[in-house]
Amino acid sequence: MEIINRRPRMASLARKLRRENKIIGLVPTMGALHEGHLSLVKEAKQRCDVVIVSIFVNPAQFNEGKDFAKYPRDLTGDAALLTEYQVDYIFAPSTQEIYGEGFSTYVYVENLTETLEGASRPGHFRGVATVVTILFNTIRPDFAFFGQKDAQQVAVIKRLTQDLGFDTEIIVAPIVREESGLAMSSRNAHLSQEERYAAAIIYQGLRQAKIAMREGERNVTKLSALVREKIESEPLARIDYIAVVDNETLEPIDKIAENTVLIAVAVRFGKTRLIDNAIINRKSNN
Repeated sequence: MEIINRRPRMASLARKLRRENKIIGLVPTMGALHEGHLSLVKEAKQRCDVVIVSIFVNPAQFNEGKDFAKYPRDLTGDAALLTEYQVDYIFAPSTQEIYGEGFSTYVYVENLTETLEGASRPGHFRGVATVVTILFNTIRPDFAFFGQKDAQQVAVIKRLTQDLGFDTEIIVAPIVREESGLAMSSRNAHLSQEERYAAAIIYQGLRQAKIAMREGERNVTKLSALVREKIESEPLARIDYIAVVDNETLEPIDKIAENTVLIAVAVRFGKTRLIDNAIINRKSNN
């Protein structure tokens, strides 16, 4: 496995791999790898000849400098994990390598980025869309792998890929959860033991809505109320939002019909803000 820090070197290598007709898979991450990331690596290994994991803590998607500064970084530990999974390359550029002197070009995806996380974290998705565009232009992967936990990010990247004509297929892997049901996240490391135990209430709330849906409930207000009631039963939980939206457009809906629906939540436990979601529809309730 080789760790690459320079964009020109990464681009040159990717061109060589394409000339050799290798199928390239990219797993974009910000490091601090956990089982959720590793599930993406496993999927990439199954589909691709060459797997590249990018590790870059992207300053453009943080609203506050202190959040960027305290984000966990452990390239040595991450590299050791990825070696076990026989990843071919790690692309770990510096901030200067991605955003050079005088950088002034950003990518903005309209409509999908103003609600939910976009409302709570202005500018976040501009940062995500910009760095993903840079990664796709540098590596030009055949497949790129993302987790369902960041459902709005998935919708933004799918739209970005389609609109800008990237020849990359976006693969979305299911949420990986801890035994309690808590979605795997790098932010979980900031939870106290008590908060981590309490945070399992998020999954319980989402699960309650899915059960109600399976039993015939189609009213969005009632489904949302079920999630809220369950989460609010935990004293440590402070709800930021609960939204029931179309899974593709992220537009609010009134009643579940044939379209696939996303129930998205953001909840704070102490100083840590967690997101989670469930996808439901009338046919499968996945």
